[in-house]
Amino acid sequence: MSQTLNKGCVMVEPLQEASRPQHDDEISLVDLAATFLKRRRVFYVVFILVTFVGAAYAIFAPEKYEYVTLTKLAEKSSGEYIEEPSTIIAELDSLWLPDLQANYHAENGRSLPFGITAKNPENTGLVRIVSEASESAGASVAEAHRELVERLESQQARAVSTLRNSLERQIVSLDSTIEILEGGQNTGEAIASAVETQLSLEADLEALAPFEALVISRQSGESTGPAGSLIIVLASLLGLMAGVFLAFFAEFIGLVRSQVAGE
Repeated sequence: MSQTLNKGCVMVEPLQEASRPQHDDEISLVDLAATFLKRRRVFYVVFILVTFVGAAYAIFAPEKYEYVTLTKLAEKSSGEYIEEPSTIIAELDSLWLPDLQANYHAENGRSLPFGITAKNPENTGLVRIVSEASESAGASVAEAHRELVERLESQQARAVSTLRNSLERQIVSLDSTIEILEGGQNTGEAIASAVETQLSLEADLEALAPFEALVISRQSGESTGPAGSLIIVLASLLGLMAGVFLAFFAEFIGLVRSQVAGE
């Protein structure tokens, strides 16, 4: 009986071994290291090339600076503005900047070599025009900013003139009204109201503050953008990752070619 059981056990073990899955396609760390060492020349070439390109860019690329123009919009009394800052920004973005870029392209045969953005700091009547460009392009930036400021100043001057004329006409009209009321009877309250309104209009007229250009194309003290050392470090990391990837990819291509050639 025991011999029969032993024979049964002997027969079960081969069946269990045969049923176990075989993992012939598993890759160990040793295989990965061997593959990397086999294709290390690909890694060296890619790593050195990417790092060299990054270092060259960090050394020879011109430094860029921020150029800022700051203007203050024409103001009425009580901190109100003749034209809303949001309206001015919309006109700059949708009308004046496209005109400026089109004129530059027509004169020079190429696009404007720097960007221009306009913003309104919150709760202020300031318009901030900013460009980022190399120091060699500073003169072109100043010219472009000055053109925008002149256009903005012209529009604001017209708005101030229109409002001033309107206030002056109202004041003159009230003068005539007061003279007429003075010749009548029981017009004391009407005269007092007219005089009060006239004084208010005169105060508004005196409070008008014209447009003012505070700064035009002021260059920042420090260059913008990442430092050269940071660019080199990032290029080295990129070269490291690209080198490892291409080393294994080269091994993959080699295995595919050998298999195709063997067929």
